[in-house]
Amino acid sequence: MHQSFYTDTELSKIGFRSIGKNVLISRKSSIYTPELITIGNNVRIDDFCILSGTVSIGSYIHISAYTAIYARFGVVLEDFVTVSGRVIIYSQNDDYSGQYMTNPMVPVEYTNITGGKVVLKKHAIIAAGSIILPAITIGEGACLGSMSLVKSDLEPWFIYAGIPAKKIREREKRILLLESQMNSES
Repeated sequence: MHQSFYTDTELSKIGFRSIGKNVLISRKSSIYTPELITIGNNVRIDDFCILSGTVSIGSYIHISAYTAIYARFGVVLEDFVTVSGRVIIYSQNDDYSGQYMTNPMVPVEYTNITGGKVVLKKHAIIAAGSIILPAITIGEGACLGSMSLVKSDLEPWFIYAGIPAKKIREREKRILLLESQMNSES
């Protein structure tokens, strides 16, 4: 019988920098730099996800199908982050000005790749189809609505949406009580 997720034995052979317990990674995902990827406990990565570069994934994380994380300059997902389907997170960007060539098949001396670390703080949630550009921090508990584009940092505990993403309203913080309750019961 074919399993959808790698077994623990198979995961240990992939060569992650570190990997926790109760990790479910789809066999249909693409992991390009496992030696640069750390994964905490209770993590699920669904079909057709791409992880490339230096990625740090905390605990209690779900990365939904068709999500791509391009982490040349680093991407951090802190605990309890949710990334919905078809999200793209970029920590690098080509220079589109015409002054330089673009794409990874061109020798580096002819390109001008820039970027910076992307950090999704604890309890952040990114809804389907959204794009996060390089050098961005998504604040603790921030929520990004579907089909949004993040070009600048998002403040903690607000809901954002749009192109570019704009602040809509405050987000409830009850999830902090639920986290506390969950931790006390386990």
